[in-house]
Amino acid sequence: MVTTRRSPILGPDGAPVEVKTLDQEVAGATATGRRAVLADAVASGLTPERLARILRAAQAGDARAYLTLAIDMEERYLHYAAQLQTRRLALEAIEPTVSAPKDTPTQIVEFVRELVVDPRFRVAVGVNGDAYGKGYAVNEIVWDFTRGRLRPVDYIERDQRFFRYDAVAQRELLLVSDDAPLGAPLPPAKFMAHEPRLRGGPVLRRGLARPAAWAFLIQSYTQQDWAVFAENFGVPLRIGKYPKSASDADRLKLLRSLKAMGTDAAAVIREDMVVDLVAVNATQGEKVFGSLMDRLDKQVSKLVLGQTMTADDGASLGQAKIHNEVRIDILRADARQMAATVGDQLVRWAVAMNFGPQDRYPAVEWPVSEPEDVKALSEALYRTVSLGLRVSQREVRDKFGLSEPEEGEEVLVAPKAEASPTAAPPGLPAPPKALPAPRLALHVRGCLCEGCASPAQRLAAGVGGDAPGDEIDALVDAEMKEWRRIGEPLLDEVFAIAAEAGSYDEALRKLDALRLDVDPLAERLARATAKARGIGEVIDDPVAGLGRDG
Repeated sequence: MVTTRRSPILGPDGAPVEVKTLDQEVAGATATGRRAVLADAVASGLTPERLARILRAAQAGDARAYLTLAIDMEERYLHYAAQLQTRRLALEAIEPTVSAPKDTPTQIVEFVRELVVDPRFRVAVGVNGDAYGKGYAVNEIVWDFTRGRLRPVDYIERDQRFFRYDAVAQRELLLVSDDAPLGAPLPPAKFMAHEPRLRGGPVLRRGLARPAAWAFLIQSYTQQDWAVFAENFGVPLRIGKYPKSASDADRLKLLRSLKAMGTDAAAVIREDMVVDLVAVNATQGEKVFGSLMDRLDKQVSKLVLGQTMTADDGASLGQAKIHNEVRIDILRADARQMAATVGDQLVRWAVAMNFGPQDRYPAVEWPVSEPEDVKALSEALYRTVSLGLRVSQREVRDKFGLSEPEEGEEVLVAPKAEASPTAAPPGLPAPPKALPAPRLALHVRGCLCEGCASPAQRLAAGVGGDAPGDEIDALVDAEMKEWRRIGEPLLDEVFAIAAEAGSYDEALRKLDALRLDVDPLAERLARATAKARGIGEVIDDPVAGLGRDG
């Protein structure tokens, strides 16, 4: 009895993995047979009837002609190709990150990070982006043992025509070969097939090339007609007139003369024959053909990018920022679906085959952030952080697109406070003192000013002491001694409403109905303001300052 040796390498489901194919290519192209594609061509001579047959065949499972047409469209329909490239690069340009549950071993997280920073992985992600047009894209993974681990050493782009979906549900991707013309199951851990869900239905009906094929057909006819028009509009229409007695030979000579006038600009005709030249209005070509092609291009932009502002003319800078290159919701969906494909078909297999099956695996993500007004955000952060709001540095860096500084790396720091002004030269008046920063008019419980806290509390908090102050400081300190007597009764009523209200709206309604006696507070503030203004005028007037001091 012959026994089969069980593979020591297990997949995410705990089943042994066949290792003999991991380091071999199994889906390469062939010179002839099912995986030969050099002679395929569809777009030339495409008609509406033939396009309908191609789409029906793809719907039935035979997608070779449809996939060939999708390739031809990207080569011939320049606007469609540019929009697809914009959508692919929008995700490819985002730096992927790795996240993992807290209990994930560090060596597993570091192993996944090594996979992500591999330049070959970035190329594979770009290959996956080809799925937006055709419905799916395939990378064949070649594994090998390097640095003590089984790692992907190459990602090989495979032509979608080398595969087909099962004929029943059209959900399982199969590998086509001469031995299996209807397809064979894919070996485990060998392929990363990206199938973005751009809409519902079978995979072959989700690709953007299917709805764009009709626009491609119409613009192909339009472009041909416009080219003929552009070739002829500069030459007037020639109309020849011959007498009734003209023979067939005379008529043929007249026709040849008219054609010669279009190419040679010269011709010889009989005297009794007449030629009329009718000028053609060249602007009609732009109105007819150009308008139709512009409309088709805008519809394709909406199909691929979800908007037209950044793809076509007529957008202001503000509108373009709102619409961005690819609509944000579409880009986020692309990022989530790409993360799912990489996680299920690469990360889980790589981790399981090296560290054994896990309950949870690290995730590769492509973070997509909203376009931010950096200036407005910076000003808001300056104000709110100064008031004590705690903000995550990592979140702010993400919004600004800044990376975490490396250990020992030189970093930018806040500028130091300006030095105090130097003494004036002898014989000149001293410069006036800079006024202190404005103080808040209302103090809350826990305030450390002289009116709210005892000297011992102020000293313990490092506030006050013997530091000299100017007249404004003395005025504020004097007024704050009356703060408790005037301000606390007002705040007590406000705090009572906030404590009793069952909701924010209820608290607002009660505050609107509240009638506080603020006359004493207003009188004290008015007096203090008048005094401060008088002191400020004296300080700012050099002559008055000299008279007061001397």
